[in-house]
Amino acid sequence: MGFPKYDGNIHPDEWINDIQKYLEFKYNTNDNDYYLNAISLVDPTIKLPTEINNIENLRNALKEDISFTVFKNTNERMLQSLKYIPEREGGKTSNFISNFRKLCYNAEINDIEEQKKYLYRSLPMKHFDYVSNEFYKKMKNVNSINELIKEFEDIILEESKLIKNGSIVALKHVATGKYLTSINNLNYTTGSKGQLVFIGSPEPYPNSLWKIKFNKELATYADTFITLQHIKSEKFIGVNNNHNNYYGRFDYYDSPVTKHTEVSCNGNSYRLLDWKLNHSKSENHQGYLKSGDNINLYIKKNDNDEFLRSHDVQFTIGNDAFQEMICHNERLGGNDEHFFICTFFSGVLS
Repeated sequence: MGFPKYDGNIHPDEWINDIQKYLEFKYNTNDNDYYLNAISLVDPTIKLPTEINNIENLRNALKEDISFTVFKNTNERMLQSLKYIPEREGGKTSNFISNFRKLCYNAEINDIEEQKKYLYRSLPMKHFDYVSNEFYKKMKNVNSINELIKEFEDIILEESKLIKNGSIVALKHVATGKYLTSINNLNYTTGSKGQLVFIGSPEPYPNSLWKIKFNKELATYADTFITLQHIKSEKFIGVNNNHNNYYGRFDYYDSPVTKHTEVSCNGNSYRLLDWKLNHSKSENHQGYLKSGDNINLYIKKNDNDEFLRSHDVQFTIGNDAFQEMICHNERLGGNDEHFFICTFFSGVLS
């Protein structure tokens, strides 16, 4: 198979370098042979000066031809329209980076600040505040294309961990290594007699999956309330009030053993369903909720914050024992401190 002709649709440097490698490998040719073979492969529509007599003259002549200007401009326009598609939406980061680098090379955009601008424009508009902030922080001191790609990959990795509205998550109880669980139509025999919530298996399974919901695309620790909907039963986890007493304050059901606030999944209209987030390492954490975060969840009950907790206390229903799940407002610590949140599906379920 012969070497392809030069027709203005490849960078002259790349084409000539490839010709040299090809001829050297196949025929062990010299510099004069490179030139003679290369000039014979230039498309006849490209008019070359007659005084060309070596490979470097040919390289320069090809770059001065109008076809090379069109080629560079075409690649720059392609670079301007290049868009990064996240892998969860069917994209492939390695392909994107390969295309980006190739287009920069073909358009002869070698200035690192220009490359940063084109890469920034390729980013998706979703989560733009997060991506924009991270991009400018990480790119500030970047001075090479390799550094640029490395920092971009770090941003993409962090972005892939963001918990989006509608994501499917599991909450792992840090102290015991077990997952927050509920089972459709398995109900408490005391209190509200609603669907029970407990700390279950050390391995996530369908009964420990929840759809996380909030009123924007991303959840921030500073100002977001969330709800957690059990996937199998489609019920929301919350605390259930009993009735409104004489003083205008709600009474809530007691948990089976410790008599703290019962946590359940059911459809009572007088339930508290909206949970607030704290990062376990910093109450004033300002970032976005991500897979892998250690969190505390709390709910506002009669003007008090009550945290979602578990401990070693168990209760029984029939012959089965369950680890009690509660809310209370006592000091955080020990066995009931926090949860680890992980995303099982990076997209959303309809």
